[in-house]
Formats: sequence, C-alpha cells, structure tokens
Amino acid sequence: MAYGLRGRDLLSIHDLTTREVFTIFDVAAELKRLSKEGKKTHILPGKILGMIFQKPSTRTRVSFEVGIFQLGGYGLFLNAQDMQLRRGETIADTARVLSRYLDGIMIRTFDHKDVEELAQYASIPVINGLTDLLHPCQALADYFTILEKFDRIEGLKIAYVGDGNNMAHSLLFGAAKVGMDISIATPAGYEPSEEIVRLAKEDAMKSGSQIEIMRSPFEAVANAHVIYTDVWTSMGQEKEHDERVEALKPYQVNQRLVEEAKPDVLVMHCLPAHRGEEITDEVIDGPHSIVFDQAENRLHVQKAIMALLMRDL
Repeated sequence: MAYGLRGRDLLSIHDLTTREVFTIFDVAAELKRLSKEGKKTHILPGKILGMIFQKPSTRTRVSFEVGIFQLGGYGLFLNAQDMQLRRGETIADTARVLSRYLDGIMIRTFDHKDVEELAQYASIPVINGLTDLLHPCQALADYFTILEKFDRIEGLKIAYVGDGNNMAHSLLFGAAKVGMDISIATPAGYEPSEEIVRLAKEDAMKSGSQIEIMRSPFEAVANAHVIYTDVWTSMGQEKEHDERVEALKPYQVNQRLVEEAKPDVLVMHCLPAHRGEEITDEVIDGPHSIVFDQAENRLHVQKAIMALLMRDL
C-alpha cells in the first residue's frame, strides 16, 4: 500500500495534502473497527517509538504508548529532564543518535523550532505530540471524530471560542484542509498567529472552507455544528492565570452560549478541562458533549499516523 507518508515527519497539518488527511482518517477507521472487534493489528512488529516529553501528559503518553503496543511495537518513554538535551547536547546530535536506535520519535515540548530541528537531523519519522505553536495529532483526531458523528465534513461549521493558542492554530489548518468552515472568537491580545491564519487561508482557497476571526463568541457559534474550546492558561503560562481568566471570562462555553448554535450542536474540548473556567460542568457533562469520544480517537488516529509513517511496506 503506497500512501506516500512512509518515512515522512508529521509536524503540522499544513504539511499534509487533503488526500493524506483523509488517508489517515481511513486507516484510523479501519484500525478502530478491528480493535473494537478484538482483532490484533500487529503491523509494526518490533518497531520502537521513542517518546520525548518536556511537558507532562496524560492522553498523549497513554495513547501513543498503548497505540504502538497494539501495533506490535514498543514505546520508549524519554523524560527530557533526564536526557543530555538538558545538559548541552545539541538537538541535532540527539536526533542523529536516536535515529540509530529507534524507528520513530514522538516529541511533546515547548518550542516548535526544537521539533523542526529534531526532524531536520533525524533519519527516522518525527511526530509532533504538541508544541506551543501546534497540536496536529489532537486536531486530526478531532476532525476524525466530527466525520464519525456527521458522516461528512463539507458544509459543516466549527466555532472555536477562547484563547487563540496551539489548538486554535491546528484547528485552523485542519479546517482548511478538510473543507470545513471555521470561526474563531478571542478577546483582543489573544488572537491566533497572523502567519498561521495567512497560511490557513491559502489552503482554504483550495478546499473552499471559510475562515473568520472575530471578537464575539455569540457571533462565532451562530449556525455552528461544533463548538470547541481549550484551557485559558496553558502549561508555562501559570503566572498569567488571573489576567487570562479576567480577559477570557466572556468566552466561557456555557449553556447560554450553546443555545446560540444549532439545536444539535456538538461540544468538544481537547482536555484537560478547567471546569468552571473555559467550560461549565453542565456543558461538558451534558448531552451535546463528545469530549470523551474525541479523547478516545487520539488512540486510533495516532495508530494510523504511526502505521503510515513507520511501516516498512
């Protein structure tokens, strides 16, 4: 099977073609079906995925580690705090050495440039497990979940409400690739990167999706099929917590906001959720929420990514 992804890196959805995005979805759907039927999918026998963590994680670590195990391989946890990376070894040298031992690398870190440098010097696939700029695996799992729920993508609208962070950036890239309309509402000073918006709009011109950046959360969710939010204070921003809460308070996803969208709107959150801040208990535990379905799909989509990037044939 030649999908064109073998040996590649996955650093950003912007780097993928629309066909490649839907190929990931197709493989994820098949792997999920087989998993639900209790069938083994050992298509990466003996392959070892190194997992570098500079940020703590629940879903990323567990889903990648379980995923590579279910594919017949092994996940090697590498705490960045214990590696020579923290004591002067260059990222390039680390990439060269790890490429001699491993079959793939997943890295979850702060600076996106570190991931780009790691990929530049590694001779094995590098997967971006999260940076301060982008969270591509999460967004791919999110759009896969939307496709599952609606059985289509085109003609749908997603509204992202809150901080214009790495999640907003990856949702922008994803929407532009799959042809879904997206409206992002943030307060002043919390907008997504202008460069990310520019690149996403270039992709959107090809797919036909509409991208809107605005202030009003109520305007953003009007006629939305999906409402999405994320934490207001990400890792590394803890000192800004009070300031952020004050600025983002009007952007809380609560029942009043949900009622402004379509009656059958679905609500998503990449987790962990700060309940009572960006989203209320009533909404995240309510009938519109598909939060835990999207969390599960991290496993299936990342298995597809690893299979497509790391498989020999």
